[in-house]
Amino acid sequence: ALVLVPGAAATGKDDPRLVALANALVRARFLVLVPDLPRVRELRLSSRDASDVGDAVLYLAARPETPKRLGAVGVSYALGPVILAALDPKIGHRLAFIVGIGGYYDAHAVMAFFTTGYYRTVPGGKLAWRKPNDYGKWLFVLSNLDYLKDGHDAALLSSIARRKLDDPNADVRDLAAGLGPEGRAVLAFADNKDDSRVESLFAALPRAIRDEVAALDLKTRDLSHLSPRFLLLHGRDDPIIPDTESERLAAALPAGRTDLFLVDRLSHVDLKKEDFATAFTLWRAAFRLLELRDGVR
Repeated sequence: ALVLVPGAAATGKDDPRLVALANALVRARFLVLVPDLPRVRELRLSSRDASDVGDAVLYLAARPETPKRLGAVGVSYALGPVILAALDPKIGHRLAFIVGIGGYYDAHAVMAFFTTGYYRTVPGGKLAWRKPNDYGKWLFVLSNLDYLKDGHDAALLSSIARRKLDDPNADVRDLAAGLGPEGRAVLAFADNKDDSRVESLFAALPRAIRDEVAALDLKTRDLSHLSPRFLLLHGRDDPIIPDTESERLAAALPAGRTDLFLVDRLSHVDLKKEDFATAFTLWRAAFRLLELRDGVR
């Protein structure tokens, strides 16, 4: 049985990609539950989603038709709340395995990437750059509107983000001109392209936003005692969360309990035209998932 948790890249429980994935899993003899997370549907990310994921696991585990082996799939950002839920022993001990597709580990590194395009190939290593998809930074803005004290700023930032999501080249100067101090701080962080300014601009954000980022960060958590086995899949050309995040997550998880698959043509959660090497890696990942279903170590 599987709890399939969509990331905010999904447009809701009826997103055709999510439906296709759920149906494929059902054909592979999984019992699948897709929880409807209202905040995700509204393109808002929250550490509170971990509680909803935990409730979904307990609900599925209690159903009489549920097989004994229970797993969870976190797509994109949703892998964070899945792992946060698993840190609660009453949830984690019920999960035989966790699958992550395009997930994250270090929240600050991800924010630096989706605003500036810079990331480190290894912790403390040299900087690399690739063009990020602006979706990530505008999703960050939308996710944190509830933490602003100024409702006028929240309304203007919502309009700015949605205009930019519709057209990345849209002119938002008319809206930005009306922002107060909180709104200007959020927009300055989102618009920044200089890697050296990421931390100072982050420090200028409202305290409530910084606290929420800390609550979602996996880097600060001790993951070494987690009992589920892990299967991580990530695209090497991911324009929202770099593949180094899954590599770092795999290193932080219990030794010998993680299978990591890196794919050349997986653009975050959307598969581009595949070649033989990509198809073979995806086949290996799918076969490993079936092994996890059947309890093969």
